[in-house]
Amino acid sequence: MTTATAEHQALAEAAAAELADAGAAEALRWAAETFGDKLIVASNMQDAVLIDLAVKAKPDVDVLFLETGYHFAETIGTRDAVASVYPEITIVNAEAEQPVADQEAEFGLLNKTDPTQCCFLRKVVPLQRTLANYDAWVTGVRRVDAPTRGNTPIVQWDDRNGLVKINPIAPWTDEQFDDYIDEHGILRNPLVAEGYLSIGCAPCTAKPLPGQDPRSGRWAGQAKTECGLHG
Repeated sequence: MTTATAEHQALAEAAAAELADAGAAEALRWAAETFGDKLIVASNMQDAVLIDLAVKAKPDVDVLFLETGYHFAETIGTRDAVASVYPEITIVNAEAEQPVADQEAEFGLLNKTDPTQCCFLRKVVPLQRTLANYDAWVTGVRRVDAPTRGNTPIVQWDDRNGLVKINPIAPWTDEQFDDYIDEHGILRNPLVAEGYLSIGCAPCTAKPLPGQDPRSGRWAGQAKTECGLHG
């Protein structure tokens, strides 16, 4: 571990306690003031809630989008709309080393035969490569998203990627989330209105059945529940 990494880990551990009950705005102000241009905000372009919050703390913040090559057209459209609505941000499109056509020629349809490996190649590796250029990243993970996310802190040390991770809306309920969208007129992927409550790559995303967990539409029928980005 380098000296800088050790310092950032200690910083994350201290902030985890100090900001344990912080609101989203406070957490993002701290992140912007602490990391400046070494901060990046991750978005899957399901909505622009996190981006809208982040630009209030840093109008020119970098926004990370994992361009897997398998997205719905509506998701790409949302990304492009976000760039227009928030003109000062820079969208960083993190792409896999292989284009989709080359990957399928070599491995076939990994999203059907080995979705975990597909996520690794098209999400995890590009994420790690991009995050290597930053000291901290902001995610929209919320505790209500899934049982695996129930203990998500506001600030933590991301040991896998070697940087500080800020989850400013971790404690938000679905009602708080929807209220923010309504009150601020936030962009939302049109697929949400069609019943897609957790949007990932098109081949691996379906509408959850009424009353089911929103993420049940991701990799439906398989044991897989996470893409590997958050553990």
